[in-house]
Amino acid sequence: MPAPQAIIKLVERFEQNKADYRAGKYNETQVRREFLDPFFKALGWDVDNEQGYAEAYKDVVHEATVKVGDATKAPDYAFRIGGTRKFFVEAKKPSVNIKDEIAPAFQTRRYAWSAKLPLSILTDFEEFAVYDCRVKPHKNDKAATARVMYFTYDQYLEKWDEIAAIFSREAVLKGSFDQFATSKKKKRGTAEVDDAFLEEIERWRELLARNIALRNKNALSPRALNEAVQLTIDRIIFLRIAEGRGVEIYGQLRDLMQPSPHPASPKHDEKISDFGEEQTIYDRLKELYKKADARYNSGLFHFGLAGDDLTLSLKIDDKPLKDILTHLYYPESPYVFSEIPADILGQVYERFLGKVIRLTPSGQAKVEEKPEVRKAGGVYYTPTYIVDYIVENTVGALLEGKTPKSAEKLKIIDPACGSGTFLLGAFEHLIQWHLNWYVQDDPSKWAKKGVLVEGREGWDLTLAEKKKILTNNLYGVDIDAQAVEVTKLSLLLKVIETPGQLGMLAERILPDLSANVKCGNSLIGSDYYDGKQMPLLGDEEFWRVNAFDWERQFAEIFAAGGFDAVIGNPPYIRMEEFKEFKTYLKDHYKTHDERSDLYAYFIEKEHNLLNKK
Repeated sequence: MPAPQAIIKLVERFEQNKADYRAGKYNETQVRREFLDPFFKALGWDVDNEQGYAEAYKDVVHEATVKVGDATKAPDYAFRIGGTRKFFVEAKKPSVNIKDEIAPAFQTRRYAWSAKLPLSILTDFEEFAVYDCRVKPHKNDKAATARVMYFTYDQYLEKWDEIAAIFSREAVLKGSFDQFATSKKKKRGTAEVDDAFLEEIERWRELLARNIALRNKNALSPRALNEAVQLTIDRIIFLRIAEGRGVEIYGQLRDLMQPSPHPASPKHDEKISDFGEEQTIYDRLKELYKKADARYNSGLFHFGLAGDDLTLSLKIDDKPLKDILTHLYYPESPYVFSEIPADILGQVYERFLGKVIRLTPSGQAKVEEKPEVRKAGGVYYTPTYIVDYIVENTVGALLEGKTPKSAEKLKIIDPACGSGTFLLGAFEHLIQWHLNWYVQDDPSKWAKKGVLVEGREGWDLTLAEKKKILTNNLYGVDIDAQAVEVTKLSLLLKVIETPGQLGMLAERILPDLSANVKCGNSLIGSDYYDGKQMPLLGDEEFWRVNAFDWERQFAEIFAAGGFDAVIGNPPYIRMEEFKEFKTYLKDHYKTHDERSDLYAYFIEKEHNLLNKK
């Protein structure tokens, strides 16, 4: 297929005015409007949304978000099919040497690698470079590293078939884009963002566990140590992603490594002990925690009465925290935290939670697989497409024919929520459904009522509306306390996913999810303890059983008849692991027999959670 007339004219115009375009005064915005927009229109993309698609389903999102720090912004274009991102395009002005300069290539690859996209394009129209973005980017990589295609503008006419066969809208719809990406995948050097990030936070866990155990000897039980390490990691990740989204001041975590002025700072040849203790990085980090506690109404930063009374009393050395904080920022970090999809974070945590910290008799911390994970052969998370299918056929079905007002009453539960994969999928579905409903019903009217806000990407739900949906509709339970905290973290990160409307708010901007996501054993009620002498059980036994009283914990929902839908993927574990519970399960579940798998009890329990509708 010959190049279309529009491309021929673009090439001719560039050739005629090449010297002017290469001059530094011809900027990126100009090249986008005059060359790149028409280039991708010729490939069949609705660059200007002339079809009038709803915000969630636009073909092309232009410079989705402006971020703070190191002049970092989102990719100039995100190309999508049905709202799903397929590839990014990063634009540069023609005075940039795309073939040889390291920084533009690293930037492009970081965006797409963090978003888990296989391919992305770097172009100034004069040059057109395609990168395999599954290869983990490194700051010292050459511009040619992971580059799988490179053309100059004078090759567009002869290479048009090749370009269109991969990057045209039709080619993406027919699967040619995915086929090309798969064919270019190299085993060497590929480390997808979820695997790399898992490796990173597992390394953090090792560093923190050993140091906290060493510096707080005999002060922590294994359970408390696991909780302290998990909370520290969760808080750092939350604050760093919040920085990336413009909710927090960019670089504030990195700046903790710079000591604040001390009224009695010692000279280099004097001992610190003569002047009292210097403030540590952890002291400064705790100050950030306290500010976050005032800013967010979230259990993640909840201290004092009925909150976290453990982590503020800990001692942590500077060395492990310096290591962690240094690797959160460019150029040491390959991650663009604002681009990491929420479901990827959940999948990473699902595997992360398969290990636990154990204390040796000498008080050293060791990280090892949980026994049930080891016996099961590893942790298995539910693929995103299955989550989407189940959510569409439960939450989607419940929303048919409803208005936002009637949708407020829907109650959806995942009784084995793990790291929150299904609840996150349901939250995303609810957000998009509400957004589409309001936009179709006169968005300006709903903007005046504080339901919608108009940003760079178009209409979005206000923060208050997202909080209302989350707290009204979604509930979860898990036996693992760490998993419950991760679920809350994932949902809170979803709330602040769209920046812009967050910085000016004086209110505490996150919901408290303690009434929605709870820790307990979904199958075993508090009557398990009947006839048992509680003082003899001990803390470890109590937490291992972790009985859960559904009717008391969700009293209002059961008073109204129960939940409207159960979503999730129940545990699949042979009952040999739970012999001590057999008598209880036999007395409480009709499905019991000697060979029942744990999932069978979950199916029966889930039916009992549902209302009559």
